Amino acid sequence: ANQPTSTDPQDGLRLTDCYVSAVVRCAPPDNKPTPEESSRCRAYLAQELEILPQVEVILALGQFAFDHCLKILYPQGWPRRELGSRPQFGHQRAYGVTQDRILLASYHPSHRNTATKRLTEPMLDAVIDQAKQLIS
Repeated sequence: ANQPTSTDPQDGLRLTDCYVSAVVRCAPPDNKPTPEESSRCRAYLAQELEILPQVEVILALGQFAFDHCLKILYPQGWPRRELGSRPQFGHQRAYGVTQDRILLASYHPSHRNTATKRLTEPMLDAVIDQAKQLIS
């Protein structure tokens, strides 16, 4: 980003070499999408990744995003004999899940995770720095 914070849509923030997306495109009741909603919305993310072949690193914020990214990248499921066991979610874990794409995991920056210090600002900064380093 060209500046450290954004407070308004017109404040001049610009992202470079970054694309932001989501698995689920709505706010379901209690913020808990049904499996049907997740599956239906996941198709949109899959299409975005298909038309953005230059994406090298996917930073999944939370296990929900991580698991759905795996479903997109490997619709046939695991185990993938050529890659070994299924990647396990964990903060700052990176997996070369395809020849040209890396899946990087981070705890979700939700209020619950930040209030309990499960995810701190330095931890989020570190995983973003890691994503930058992984881009070839």
